[in-house]
Amino acid sequence: MSEGAARRASAEGGGRREDVADARRIVVKVGSSSLTTAAGGLDADRVDALVDVLSKHQDKEIVLVSSGAIAAGLAPLGLDRRPRDLARQQAAASVGQGLLVARYTASFARYGRRVGQVLLTSDDTSRRAHYRNACRTLDQLLAMGAVPVVNENDTVATDEIRFGDNDRLAALVAHLVRADLLILLSDVDGLYDGDPSTPGTSRIAEVRSPKDLEGISIGSAGKAGVGTGGMVTKVEAARIAAAAGIPVILTSTVHAADALAGGRTGTHFLRTGRRSADRLLWLAHASTPRGALVLDDGAVHAVLERKSSLLPAGIASVEGEFSAGDPVELRDGSGRAVARGVVNFDAREIPRLMGRSTRDLARELGPAYEREVVHRDDLVLLHH
Repeated sequence: MSEGAARRASAEGGGRREDVADARRIVVKVGSSSLTTAAGGLDADRVDALVDVLSKHQDKEIVLVSSGAIAAGLAPLGLDRRPRDLARQQAAASVGQGLLVARYTASFARYGRRVGQVLLTSDDTSRRAHYRNACRTLDQLLAMGAVPVVNENDTVATDEIRFGDNDRLAALVAHLVRADLLILLSDVDGLYDGDPSTPGTSRIAEVRSPKDLEGISIGSAGKAGVGTGGMVTKVEAARIAAAAGIPVILTSTVHAADALAGGRTGTHFLRTGRRSADRLLWLAHASTPRGALVLDDGAVHAVLERKSSLLPAGIASVEGEFSAGDPVELRDGSGRAVARGVVNFDAREIPRLMGRSTRDLARELGPAYEREVVHRDDLVLLHH
């Protein structure tokens, strides 16, 4: 037995995973392939089986991040496969989202549980007011005993404001609701050190740090062909959550009961970091910059080393078209993105502010201009 295989076998030893079994607020993400047929359409038995498992844990607060809206809308619209163009994806999502939530509503009703639909775009969560509204809505649903069913708002999301996959959305929702655990369910029972169908490969039971995955080839395709994710997106989501202080279990939907009970199923990603300021995680991982501000050397130092806000005096140039409230990249003179932040001015306003002090700007243009271009509370560093 190789050293790596021995380590994995040791990690699967007896006992339960305490950080998993003791979790009280849990985000569970389920993929399209676990809820639908390859031809499209919801599989009611699969949905009911998942709800049966989740409803046995009345002592836990569960947020369900569910894929399946587009897949559920394929058959009703006469589509034999997931469309590639955004317009038809949105149409399928519009039809399928109602079917998906109706199915969950009926299934949870068997246990006297209510369901609340929460649809998000990355734009909703990179803006401060929208982010707080999402927090309040999810907290209130949980407080009232409802099960939030979260999905990306595919019917209105454009390529520029998409999360891209529900695995990453689930990691960010776990952080949003201050979850104790994230469970990623799909048609694969964990992360393997090679192609699971190849003899001699073995499941990785535990990941303590990114170094544990060095040299491992991670596949990108699922089996059913109706989802957008794959093992790459799941591992990336697990890394985001673990770095934010949330342990992760990656396993198959048929092992959901074992995962919730703390059994040694799937791959267990241990915490690698601590919780950060809530919205900054979204800004770093869920926002798409609408433009860029190029900083002079002094401003780069102030932002990176002193953790200062970005003032007009430190801006050398502006790139792109953006509005106040949009996320933008902050770049150094070589073009490297060093930070990302929410800008307080439109792109067209900034050229006349560059290189000037806020005091001078307030005197000439009014008190509204005596402020930061990007406040340090709305800024996340990309390089440390």
